[in-house]
Amino acid sequence: MTPEEKARLVIDKKLEQSGWTIQDKDEINLTAALGVAVREFPTSTGEVDYALFVDGKPVGVVEAKRAEAGEHITDVEAQSGRYANSSLKWIKNDYEIRFVYEATDKLVRFTDYADEKCRSREVFSFHQPKTLSDLLEQGKKTIRNNMKNFPPFAITGFRKCQINAINNLDISFSENRPKALVQMATGAGKTFTAITAAYRLLKYGKLKRILFLVDTKSLGEQAEREFLAYTPNDDTRSFSQLYGVRRLNSPYIPGDVQICISTIQRMYSILKGEDLDESAEETSFAEYATAESKAPKEVVYNKKYPPEFFDCIIVDECHRSIYNVWSQVLSYFDAFIIGLTATPDSRTFAFFNQNIVSEYSREQAIIDGVNVGEDIFLIETEVSKNGAHIMKQMLERRDRQTREKRWQELDEDVDYRPTQLDRDVVNPSQIRTVIRTFKENLFTTLFPNRKEVPKTLIFAKADSHADDIVQLVREEFGEGNDFCRKITYAAENPEAILSSFRNDYNPRIAVTVDMIATGTDVKPIECLVFMRDVRSKNYFEQMKGRGTRVLSKDDLQKVTPSATENKDHFVIVDAVGVTKSRKSETRTLERKPSVSLKELMLNVALGDRNEDTLTSLANRIIRLNSKMTTAERKQFEEKVGASAGKVAEELLNAFDEDIIREHAQKQTGKTYPTEAECKQAQKELIKSAVAPFHKPEVRDFIDGVRRNHEQLIDNVNLDTVLFAGFDTQQEETVNKVLTSFRTFIEEHKDEIIALRIIYDVKYKDRPMVIEKLKELYEKLKSQGITVERLWDCYAIKKPDKVKRGTLAQLTDLISIIRFDLGYADKLTPFSEKVNYNFMQWTFRKNAGHVQFTEEQIEWLRMIKDHIAASLSILPDDLDLTPFDRKGGLFGFYEAFGEEYEEILQEMNVELVA
Repeated sequence: MTPEEKARLVIDKKLEQSGWTIQDKDEINLTAALGVAVREFPTSTGEVDYALFVDGKPVGVVEAKRAEAGEHITDVEAQSGRYANSSLKWIKNDYEIRFVYEATDKLVRFTDYADEKCRSREVFSFHQPKTLSDLLEQGKKTIRNNMKNFPPFAITGFRKCQINAINNLDISFSENRPKALVQMATGAGKTFTAITAAYRLLKYGKLKRILFLVDTKSLGEQAEREFLAYTPNDDTRSFSQLYGVRRLNSPYIPGDVQICISTIQRMYSILKGEDLDESAEETSFAEYATAESKAPKEVVYNKKYPPEFFDCIIVDECHRSIYNVWSQVLSYFDAFIIGLTATPDSRTFAFFNQNIVSEYSREQAIIDGVNVGEDIFLIETEVSKNGAHIMKQMLERRDRQTREKRWQELDEDVDYRPTQLDRDVVNPSQIRTVIRTFKENLFTTLFPNRKEVPKTLIFAKADSHADDIVQLVREEFGEGNDFCRKITYAAENPEAILSSFRNDYNPRIAVTVDMIATGTDVKPIECLVFMRDVRSKNYFEQMKGRGTRVLSKDDLQKVTPSATENKDHFVIVDAVGVTKSRKSETRTLERKPSVSLKELMLNVALGDRNEDTLTSLANRIIRLNSKMTTAERKQFEEKVGASAGKVAEELLNAFDEDIIREHAQKQTGKTYPTEAECKQAQKELIKSAVAPFHKPEVRDFIDGVRRNHEQLIDNVNLDTVLFAGFDTQQEETVNKVLTSFRTFIEEHKDEIIALRIIYDVKYKDRPMVIEKLKELYEKLKSQGITVERLWDCYAIKKPDKVKRGTLAQLTDLISIIRFDLGYADKLTPFSEKVNYNFMQWTFRKNAGHVQFTEEQIEWLRMIKDHIAASLSILPDDLDLTPFDRKGGLFGFYEAFGEEYEEILQEMNVELVA
């Protein structure tokens, strides 16, 4: 057979698979089937290889060539176009040839002449006759024509990066670009953006179906929840009320739904007509990203689900899913492809034809407050760095899967490398040392103001390694099973554990291998512990993304009650050197964690232009911005001349090569500025970025705002904290603070006297002054002076008269004012005075005819604590926490009877005298 004849056999087979009945021109019967392909059909310009008839009318032509012609296939378009515009012999001239194919035995290209600026594209096989019939009914309203007329979308509720992505996707579709890449930092809302794009494609593009491909089953469930919860801006109905949404969990794809969510593994099995091992949907594509040795998964034509079944495919985490093994699943469908990723690489860009419709880096997301940055804490041990030597002896062995143990003598001495740890060799001491060191530093260095372990995710090397870590974490922290859980595909009911990790108090620590390393949202995570190295820089970025999600203070406190601020950063604990291998292209913003914000600003004012200094300064400004109130942000912009986000962005831009080059291009008018011109441009960017910090009033303002939100932490003397505030050598600073305070007292003396807080007398009907005291304190704080700071200053100035180590509170302002004005010889906490008065009062009451019961004493102690913090108590206060646990006001009445109000009034007078 000639190459042409061989090609015709393959083309015949493809046409038949697609539902076409093939006939020779001498045996023509156009009523034999809905779709008939007639070979060698005569036209006015020669015989066309195949003429395609649907319902008896000519609709298309196929020009067939041998395989070797594939490299010149676009040259054939002129020939097939000539046949399409020719008149067909024997056929009444009331038709229009709309569909044109060029085919070899290796490839098929297709053009729909109804498309504006019609362009041929490669397809897996021929379209079914029913598909072409449906297209004919649509007339000129083809998908590609519809996409040229998308209306503007309502941007309310969308971030700037999402608006940019959707607008650029609209442009990409209007230009008939088959692939588009959306690069968006983890946590910036890729899925929300994709759902918005899908909604617009269905509503305005009139697409039949969209396939949403995910990495794993758990990510499919997460995507399904987001689709079902989505409500568009231009309709009051939810997405699921407008369009059918189905997550595929069987070999069947319903034809009446518009959104199908599936893992790529399941879609492959559906196309092949094979059963799927459920565990295959739990394997992350991280394994396939470097699986060069695995054979590609080949797909064949599936009549039930032909290539035209989906009009668009959205690929989540496309940096992995589209390569090597599985790419044919994507190329099978005649569909637009949208890729979503936070971490593209060169292969990603190449696959998407360099059509990047959105670039939103993690660094920019941190600047915008969409992500938070990280601090890196290193743990290096002897064994993890150098491995170890084992002398020949009897040694315990363990089966990796069954964990069955046995003893066996070594044949010879063994030297093992760090890379063999937890795979070939398990050293419990190495794991224990890392966990113990982490615990020892947790509340002193990493999270010094917390009462409970922050939500922590530990990355293990394998399931067996994860088991070892879980057991040793529980043991070292002295906690039970709920405290630390394993979340891997091999764990029992991992989804339930993941839900608890995300929403409940326990587990505090989770250990995983791959299952929640990518894509899965657990916003309360504040600490990532790496006990495995990672070769792929993209995968490392994805793993880091588990900690970058922002979270408000209120939401964080739901699972971590002792959190006092919005989540403004997370910590990477690196126990394997994973951060040293420069896998990540994202800059670590914090370069100088031991240098204070005040010092950084002063260094910049004195001429420091080092990248580490300016990058660290930008990071501090970003963190401060996340903590500031709306009023403080407004004041920042007024004082500094720009928003905190803008100040930080300009500091970072000064070291961004793209920004530097763009600035040099503007300055020189050259497309390719020289290295010297780029350096000059960078100098100008740096000069502009640091300009605000030359002004002392700006530095003082920023440091003042910082003091309102941050505590000074001594990371040097971790054993005992004797003082947290000012160094004993800072006499000048102490004197300045105390002088300012005395001036404040003098200016507000009338208010202070009116409050009667300076008199050591008993009086009835004492006014409820706590609100006035709060107002006075707010005025004091506006001058950068807090109760804690005053207490520290007096402790330095008069150490023999001030009790150190006091956790000051609002009512201690009374003690400080009285001490400064000379009404008290020593400065002691207000609560100590209340405690002393309480003791004396209860002694007097119990010495008389009244004897308090144990339950009554418990009530009185709670009231005493309330008065110590709030100066007084009212009956209504008893319905609040903690009194509500004992029945509130009614419970107090039951305990004390008709005298309850008299008791409260008496305590108000006696305890603060």
